[in-house]
Amino acid sequence: MTSALLQSLLKSTAGLSALLLAGMFLRAKVPLFRKFLVPASVIGGFLGLLLGPEILGQTGVEVISEDWSATWSLLASILVVPMFAGTPLGNFRDRNKKRASGRREVGKITIISGIASGAFGFQVIIGVGIPLLLLQFLPNLNFYNNFGYEICQGFNGGHSMAGAIGNILMEGGVSHWELAQGVVTTFATIGLLGGILLGVWIINRASRKGQTAILKDSATLPAESTYGFTPDISSQNSLGRETTTSSSIETITVHLAVILVDCGLAYWLHGLAVKYHVIGLQDIPVWPYALILMYGVNYIIDILGLQWMIDAKVKSHISGVLADLSITAAIASMPIRAVMLYMLPIVLISAVGFVVVYFTTVKMFQLLLPDSYPFERGILSFGINTGVMMTGVTLLKICDPKFETPVMSDYSLSYAIRQAIELITTPIMYGLLVRGTSFQMLIFGILYAVGCYIVVAIGRLLYRTPKSAQPSAANS
Repeated sequence: MTSALLQSLLKSTAGLSALLLAGMFLRAKVPLFRKFLVPASVIGGFLGLLLGPEILGQTGVEVISEDWSATWSLLASILVVPMFAGTPLGNFRDRNKKRASGRREVGKITIISGIASGAFGFQVIIGVGIPLLLLQFLPNLNFYNNFGYEICQGFNGGHSMAGAIGNILMEGGVSHWELAQGVVTTFATIGLLGGILLGVWIINRASRKGQTAILKDSATLPAESTYGFTPDISSQNSLGRETTTSSSIETITVHLAVILVDCGLAYWLHGLAVKYHVIGLQDIPVWPYALILMYGVNYIIDILGLQWMIDAKVKSHISGVLADLSITAAIASMPIRAVMLYMLPIVLISAVGFVVVYFTTVKMFQLLLPDSYPFERGILSFGINTGVMMTGVTLLKICDPKFETPVMSDYSLSYAIRQAIELITTPIMYGLLVRGTSFQMLIFGILYAVGCYIVVAIGRLLYRTPKSAQPSAANS
């Protein structure tokens, strides 16, 4: 490591920062970007792609060098480690909060967990299933192994998952990791834009049919959400709670230090798994290690009574910074010319994906939980399963502006069950992504979806009560 390398890294990161600021400006000024709530990181990323060697560079004009593009590609897959590591930090037990009790309440949360997770399984099925089906009729198509799987990551995790998948494949020695990272980015962009556009259309349609519990008029996006900032200082929120005094150590430094120490331990454990060829663990990338370790770190902080030291809001902002940089880097370094060769099947898979997500979220809640705000629960899951968490929250806020329904809190309560499902299945899935075949991934998707609906069936059994005891849709 030389000072020249560190300077190069600093300069390329400065370039990313400039793209982010440009993205923020364009989001505020371009109505189309505001309408679709396109994040500044996505706008800045595509601006970098346009000015980079893949597009403008082909004309002989070099604004962004190939060295910067190569650095950004690697940076996107590395930043996901601390970004995901921070997820559990600050999620302490609320000892004063009453837990959900009663058989019916537990059944409701279980149903929500199964449906919300099941949509992911169906995306895996169509993602790898459609290319396998196309190959039966067009055997000369040149799909790489597990092509199409990226929809479940791009639609569910958004652009931040591009670096995560790139990291998994890169560490697994898969040669097409940059291409797959670009395909995830493409699916994420389609999902984000389509999720908002279709979500608002679905809400308006449901409102006209009287299916919405709160909304009675046409749906519109909240004005405060479209610009991405507010110039009114009195309306601006605080970054979080200062847990330490700056004369000793900055609050942000404490949070970042905990996250980075966790990442260091994750790299160490991953190195041991690779060194000793631990089956099932050596193929898992570093960031799931960091994520799981942080649950332990968070638990230790909790039982030691050090909750005062961590503020979840501050942690979220640190993760947000890492996500912004990672997303911009992944998009700006996308091998767009290679991705364009797969554009037709990507569009086909995405179109089927939107239909499948609609039926496995909105329609499934109307079928299996009809007496407890089914549409609101469905549109929240639809948004989350086509974009990111904020996509779902934005769509829910259109239907339920003041969060009068228990939809958001119930979804949060279902987090524990969904995390248990993911902790069991994620190592298997990523092992198949690196070492398995598309057909094996298809089988995994089927088993995953079946498992989720077994959870739903258990929830339905718990949820059943005598007719006289059932609350109405407006009260459940």
